[in-house]
Amino acid sequence: MIEAVVFDMDGVLIDSEERWDAARRDVVAAAGRPFPDEATRAMQGMSAPEWERYLHDELGVPDPPGQIGRSVVEAMTAGYHDSLPLLPGAVEAVTALAQAYPLAVASSANRSLIDLVLELAGIASSFDAVVSSEEVDRGKPAPDVYLEAATRLCIDAQACAAVEDSSNGLRSAHAARMTVIAVPNAAYPPADDALALAAVTVQRVDAVTPELVAGLG
Repeated sequence: MIEAVVFDMDGVLIDSEERWDAARRDVVAAAGRPFPDEATRAMQGMSAPEWERYLHDELGVPDPPGQIGRSVVEAMTAGYHDSLPLLPGAVEAVTALAQAYPLAVASSANRSLIDLVLELAGIASSFDAVVSSEEVDRGKPAPDVYLEAATRLCIDAQACAAVEDSSNGLRSAHAARMTVIAVPNAAYPPADDALALAAVTVQRVDAVTPELVAGLG
């Protein structure tokens, strides 16, 4: 029986993956370094410390990792204040599910960005727990952020459903032994083997209804 629902944020509630990509590309370009094709997918699911080190160590941005992170987060913050890219049905899905289940966010985004998005979207009060992967030891595909979300909800991870869009996110939620609901990212579709880990796949987040979740028990 499912007792709680845990949402990823980027690619599930907001259409932000391309914004992350652009912000990181700008930092790399400013350093006069190339941005390999594989870098975008490599960083999906990484915690902030992990992708900061990746930009520094692997892509050769000379600034200290912490400064790299601040530059990217500042660009993301300004963009969200200008225009929040909510995905269709995101607010409706959260609002409906919050009436039936405790909810949490388990996101790879920086905590300041998670809090900003939930506030701007008007759904912060719908969540009983919020966890950024910068608050745990390992980012996705490791299960740490999902396990911490379950801990903060005081609910066994196996009794939680997780809503995810990316390969590393799907792997992370599955590794936490949650029941996985896939909402595949249109711009960066998950790998077939990762998608196969989902108990159910839907095309829009508002298809994740209390009735659908109840049926997964």
